[in-house]
Amino acid sequence: MKIRDLTLYRVDIPLHVPYVTKLQPQGIKSIDTFVCEVHDEDGRTGVGDATILPGYTHETLDGGWKFCLEHGERLVGMDTEEAKKSLDPYRVSDAHAVSALQVAIEMMEGNALFDLPDEDVEVPILGAVNTKVLEEIPDEVNRLIEKGHRTLKVKVGWEPAADLNRLEIIQKANAGRADLRVDANQGFSREDGIKFATGLHPDGEIQLFEQPCQKEDWDSNAAVAAVSNVPVMMDESIYDINDVERAGEMDGCGFVKLKISKLTGVDLLKQGLDRIRELGMTPVLGNGAASDVGCYVESCVARHTIDNAGENNGYLKNREHLFKELLPFRNGSIVLSKNFCPELDHDTVNRLKIDEARFAPVQA
Repeated sequence: MKIRDLTLYRVDIPLHVPYVTKLQPQGIKSIDTFVCEVHDEDGRTGVGDATILPGYTHETLDGGWKFCLEHGERLVGMDTEEAKKSLDPYRVSDAHAVSALQVAIEMMEGNALFDLPDEDVEVPILGAVNTKVLEEIPDEVNRLIEKGHRTLKVKVGWEPAADLNRLEIIQKANAGRADLRVDANQGFSREDGIKFATGLHPDGEIQLFEQPCQKEDWDSNAAVAAVSNVPVMMDESIYDINDVERAGEMDGCGFVKLKISKLTGVDLLKQGLDRIRELGMTPVLGNGAASDVGCYVESCVARHTIDNAGENNGYLKNREHLFKELLPFRNGSIVLSKNFCPELDHDTVNRLKIDEARFAPVQA
């Protein structure tokens, strides 16, 4: 199978509400996303995407887009296996950009991970408790649970005492109805991370404490994990299997989260998730800042590999969607249907696009 043509879109997708973390205290109001669409000689199509958030990775938006342009043009006319192999040297340095290209190719190839059964499959995803207004917390928690979410995520990483106080209010409102995941997004120093982690009162509700310290600072993350009252989950520090292996050696690390944009392909993502389990940890999957394209791709992998709530809920935060069909959501889950067609809505893409490039063989 050869790549007949390849089109790249850079789109700006607006969010319903700003995405606020310690790394982005002013809030992200839209996500700058790369989308790759490929076709073969028989008209088969594949779509991939990637969203680079500044501060979450060493990659940059302009660098990622430049990579897509340079390598997208080069891939046209190649056999798909040759094309994927040619991306191998860049899977850590330019993971997000590689992922957008490779996933599109894998979907076009008809990778078995995209095969869906005749009956609908529900892939559970978590809900996020976003409000910082303490009086609003009970209503937000109730709304999320009424939507069917059985796992909730809470962002922390600002100041340990205030974070613990807000978390306690969330726990009281939750009253054991859902598991809680607590995510610092690299926001704590070692000292504050230890203070927060040892102040947690899990009571069976708090499932994990995610990425306490800066992604490069493995020693500080390990120091927090060693004393935390709940297992730590590594996220931003993880880029490839070597990082998974390193997390497996960390006392107190019980979970590792992977994303398609880090592992750069659906087969590689499945291998990484399987390896986490082999090392005695629990794999978690999903990107909370992504388009419906990425959320669909991760759901297709999750149904084969994951037995807990996915974090690929990003598309529910977006005001615009890239597929022609809305990716169904029901009872706290993404619904995968055999009849769902992962086809781009080009009208929406064109309305949201910042840039575009199409590569096809030069006609004689």
